[in-house]
Amino acid sequence: MYEVDANLEQSTQDLLQTIRVNQHPTLITEIKFASPSLGKIRTTSDPVRIANAMIEGGSSALSVLTQPYLFNGSPDFFMQVRREVKVPMLMKDIMIDKVQIDTARKIGADYMLLIQSLFEQGHLKEIDEFIDYGHKKGLKILLEVHTKSELESALKTDADLVGINNRNLDTLEIDLKTTENLLKEYKQDRPIISESGIETPDDIKYLRKCGASGFLIGSSIMKSDNIRENVRKLVSAY
Repeated sequence: MYEVDANLEQSTQDLLQTIRVNQHPTLITEIKFASPSLGKIRTTSDPVRIANAMIEGGSSALSVLTQPYLFNGSPDFFMQVRREVKVPMLMKDIMIDKVQIDTARKIGADYMLLIQSLFEQGHLKEIDEFIDYGHKKGLKILLEVHTKSELESALKTDADLVGINNRNLDTLEIDLKTTENLLKEYKQDRPIISESGIETPDDIKYLRKCGASGFLIGSSIMKSDNIRENVRKLVSAY
């Protein structure tokens, strides 16, 4: 657990409004240098330069890993980027304690991530309590699901965005059809973000057809030799 001595400003841009009016794919691009499934993704380097390349390519928002273990993330990376960019930012971490929510607000996060399965497995208190606390701190919530039952539970909460993770966190296997399968009977309630395994414009076209409103993309962009052009290509998918 960590605490930081900061009080950074949030973005004045509204990601939900962007999702509603954007004629092109709304991308949340992710700065992460490693992951449990891939190990090292990119040599740890200047996160601000990477963030600027993503934004120049057309990214609507940024996700920054703050989890050191397995992801080589850091709240300091987040703060470096926050001081230099104006787009909405998601603090990406495994939220298990309210002190992390306090930290998210201090470092200027606009969104925080919650993972539905952690609450359903009884590891944490009621998810509504975390969502309410986040809202009181001025944060919006991206609530991540992977199964039909998790989606049903998530839609009963006040989460601002629901993310469908195409990666099974138990096996680390990825299947883009996860988004399709979960949204087959979905009645439009709030924006859905498809996460993980997105690499090409065709992937984005497919997921949009399935009902996704936005796309969280990390590894395929971070592995790219030209981040700006990679993002630009994805944003031009439609």
